[in-house]
Amino acid sequence: MQYSAGLGRTAAALAAAVAVTALMTGCTPTGDDGAIARPSSTPAGSESAKPTPAGATSSGGGGTGHTTPNPSKPGPGGGAKACTTDQVKVSDAHQADVRPPGTGTGAAIVSVTNTSKSPCTLHGFPTVAGAGNGSPDHNLPLATTPGGAAGTVSLAPSARAWTKLTFVNVQGEADGYCVSGATPAGFPTLVLGVPGAGSHQIAMDDGVFAECDNKVTVTAFSPTKPS
Repeated sequence: MQYSAGLGRTAAALAAAVAVTALMTGCTPTGDDGAIARPSSTPAGSESAKPTPAGATSSGGGGTGHTTPNPSKPGPGGGAKACTTDQVKVSDAHQADVRPPGTGTGAAIVSVTNTSKSPCTLHGFPTVAGAGNGSPDHNLPLATTPGGAAGTVSLAPSARAWTKLTFVNVQGEADGYCVSGATPAGFPTLVLGVPGAGSHQIAMDDGVFAECDNKVTVTAFSPTKPS
């Protein structure tokens, strides 16, 4: 009888355990296929987004968070600025090897040197006027004809650019004459206007500027010395 009572208590305990298991199974959510749904190991949105460092871009391919530096962009209008008056020195003129026939100046070459410690640029053609004996009000502008196309010349410190001035040449000996019938003119100095870099009074390194008709053809500033 004691064996039968122990067996009865064991059977009752097993029945109670089965009932508890069935109750727990009924309270656990399942998926559509009947599998027990388990919570995600990493809840969505639980990891905050990592900021991208300034000046960097995120790389593609899996969103690893690796960043690549973004190279700096050049500033607006990158490159040297136009030369200013205090950056350049204009040389006296030298008579050109290639010039119109005659006994006057014919053609002269002038150089502009960057005397500053910074690069700068020249662009376009010079203007030319006969100097008015120390009085700018008496300067005589010459009719200037551009020769060739204008370009931009970059001047490093101490670098030079050149322009060539070709005049209507004086003919004959002594005071000479002009083919047009005009009276030849002689200027001890000229005023050369450099675009953006002011006006500069220059002389001939030998003699005076002798020309006819107050006309001159000028080349654009160039890094190549003309002949």
